[in-house]
Amino acid sequence: MPSSADNLTDALLGPILAVDPAGPRVTYYDDASGERIELSASTLMNWAAKTANMVRDEFALEPGAKVAVLLPAHWQSVAVLLGVWWAGCEVVLSPESDAELAFVTADRLDDVADVPEVAALSLDAFGKGLSDLPIGVADYATSIRVHGDQFRAAGAGAALEGRSVAETVRAATESAAARELTSSDRVMSSASWDSAEELIDGLLSVLAAGASLVQVAHPDADATARRVGTEKVTKQF
Repeated sequence: MPSSADNLTDALLGPILAVDPAGPRVTYYDDASGERIELSASTLMNWAAKTANMVRDEFALEPGAKVAVLLPAHWQSVAVLLGVWWAGCEVVLSPESDAELAFVTADRLDDVADVPEVAALSLDAFGKGLSDLPIGVADYATSIRVHGDQFRAAGAGAALEGRSVAETVRAATESAAARELTSSDRVMSSASWDSAEELIDGLLSVLAAGASLVQVAHPDADATARRVGTEKVTKQF
């Protein structure tokens, strides 16, 4: 059961870290490229800390600021989301006019032309950065390396598109309960996270249940069938 922490990252990952910090929490596959990466709760928190430090120190955002996250369902997107929440900021999933920072892939830079600060992600499996970015756009892969992997959480306002931390946790918990997710489940999904509802159902509900996610991009039917056994999948979305 998620805690009543004052930021969404602590609320969702805190209980998991207390009981199983090293077990697989997010496993990401891309069947088009052959990529596979597995991250524990501890590793996710390290990435989240680096991102939170980036949000606070590099972009000087205060708790309560809006951050647009225009990213696909990817393990690096999890790191960004958790980092933004840990810094006490609100995630929006569209380029809202009052967003102070945006995290985007290179093909969506035009969508955030009016956002004051922008960080672009290559989503490269080996951490390769982006070249030839417009002036003023930070390369996430390069910038993240200089930031520390410890972070002292700040206060928070809204967490996800106007929902408070408590409301978001409640929605995630209700989604998990509706699908009877438990901490022993290994959930495989290819769902997108483009709306708040999709993000809650596809990612946050899994974390709220203390379960483990196997997220697959560009799924291959034959590989998916084999993966049910190799990854010990118990549920599929």
